[in-house]
Amino acid sequence: MKCKIIAVGKLKEAYLRAGIEEYTKRMKAFGGLQIIELSDERIPESPSEKEILAIKAREGEKILAVIKPDEKVVALTLDGKALTSEELSAQMVDWTTYGTSIITFLIGGSLGLSTEVQARADLKLNFGQMTLPHQLMRLVLTEQIYRANMIDRGSTYHK
Repeated sequence: MKCKIIAVGKLKEAYLRAGIEEYTKRMKAFGGLQIIELSDERIPESPSEKEILAIKAREGEKILAVIKPDEKVVALTLDGKALTSEELSAQMVDWTTYGTSIITFLIGGSLGLSTEVQARADLKLNFGQMTLPHQLMRLVLTEQIYRANMIDRGSTYHK
């Protein structure tokens, strides 16, 4: 299954890039993993609620512009559903079995995803209540996408 990650913000840390590159390389056996980085918006020191909504809306427009209509979309959000690795794998397999060619995962900027982007999501996913840096979340997500494929294959990687 082909997967895509759309992430707001640039990945700067070399050790995170190295980990992501490793899982991206491994994903070639499963149809590939594309990562699209979008520029984040500048956030004022103490933004008002109106400014926060405007920033999320601008970032959301960039995200929505690179999603194709036939893609299944998974938005990472705090109010999303917590799934086990096996449940995520089963959902991904179900989507690809019934005609989805690309599964797209979304990581918003530091303020989160706009309501328009969340409304586009086929699944809102929560990786837990702990706060993780967005750049680290990319590595965790990349590994979980690879793990989902290995679970589907019946590999011992997951054990």
